[in-house]
Amino acid sequence: MANYLVIGLGRFGRSVAKTLYGSNQDVLALDIDEELVQQAIDEKIVDEAIVVDSSDEIALKNIVKDNFDTAFVCIGDNIQASILTTLILKEAGVSKIICKAQNRQHGKVLEKIGATQVVYPEEFMGERVASKVLRPSIMEHFKFSEDYSIIEIEAPKKFDGKNLIELDLRNRYEANVIGIKRKDGKLIVSPKPLVEIEAGDMLVIIADTRKIDLLSKIL
Repeated sequence: MANYLVIGLGRFGRSVAKTLYGSNQDVLALDIDEELVQQAIDEKIVDEAIVVDSSDEIALKNIVKDNFDTAFVCIGDNIQASILTTLILKEAGVSKIICKAQNRQHGKVLEKIGATQVVYPEEFMGERVASKVLRPSIMEHFKFSEDYSIIEIEAPKKFDGKNLIELDLRNRYEANVIGIKRKDGKLIVSPKPLVEIEAGDMLVIIADTRKIDLLSKIL
C-alpha cells in the first residue's frame, strides 16, 4: 500500500483523494480552507486531512518529510501557491509530483520546477464533452497516446452471439477488445477469441485514434 499526499480539496482534488482512498490507499489531504478539510473528514474520503498553507515551506516540509513518494498538487485558482507548493515538494525529495494546471503556460512552469506530470482537467473535460457530441455511441473515450485511444462502447444487437474471431475487429478496424463488461456487472479482462458477445455488453477497445470515427459509425 502506497502513501499519497493530495494538496487542494476542490472538486478535482476531492475526486483524486476519493478514488485513491476507495482503492485502499493511504491518503493525507491538505487544504488552507478549514471547511473543505472538515468536509473531507466527515465524508470519510481520506485517512487524514489537515488545514495548512502548502506554500509555507516549513509547514509543508514538516508534513512531507520522508513519508510520501507521490503527491498530487490540485490547487485551483492560486497559480502562485501551486508553483511554490510544487517547488517545495521537489526540494523535499518527493519523487513523483502530479500537478493540475490551469493552462499550458502554467503547465510549462510546473514542469520546469519539478512536476513529473501535468494534467489539464478543463481541457480533458472539454474534449470529453465534444467527443460525446460527435460520437454519441461511444460511452467513454480516453486518449492512451498520440496514436491510440481507449474507448468504451455498447455492443450493438448485430454482435449478439458472435465471438471475437467472427467479429474480426482487429483486422477490419485495427481495434482490439481488451475488456468486456457484462450487464450483470461481471468483467472479463483480456477476453479469449472464442468468448461470445451479448447484446448490451460494454466493450472496452483500444484502437488507432484515426479509426475512432469509423468505429463509432459502424458499431
